[in-house]
Amino acid sequence: MSWPATMYSLQQRLVNPIVRLAWGLRLPIPGDALLETTGRRTGQPRYTPVCDGLDGETFWVVSQRGRRADWVRNLEADPHVRVKVRGGPRARWRTGTAHVLDDDDPRERQRVLGRGNLARLLCLSTSKALHTSPLTVRIDLDPP
Repeated sequence: MSWPATMYSLQQRLVNPIVRLAWGLRLPIPGDALLETTGRRTGQPRYTPVCDGLDGETFWVVSQRGRRADWVRNLEADPHVRVKVRGGPRARWRTGTAHVLDDDDPRERQRVLGRGNLARLLCLSTSKALHTSPLTVRIDLDPP
């Protein structure tokens, strides 16, 4: 198995379940967020840990695997998503509409998002190490 495939498998089977559990216990890891999409085949909610890309009324996500990521395929089928940001009692879901941005530079997007926020920078740096074909997704959040 290649390095990216091994890391992807480790992330899917070990890291993501731990991060989802932390959110369920209201103890999210700083710098993380939770993305909810609707399964394109099942219609069921799907939860994906992502780096906290909140910037005002916009939420930015970089897909490590580009359009091959299941969550990207899901939001292409139904762009209405929810994002859970901020931990503890202040955690809340925000609804929004996702847009895949083929022309955006995902590495530059991550560099800009990481400025001034150490927890987010650590999440983005870890994520960047696993990129095989990064792709930027912009989520326009609905008013709170």
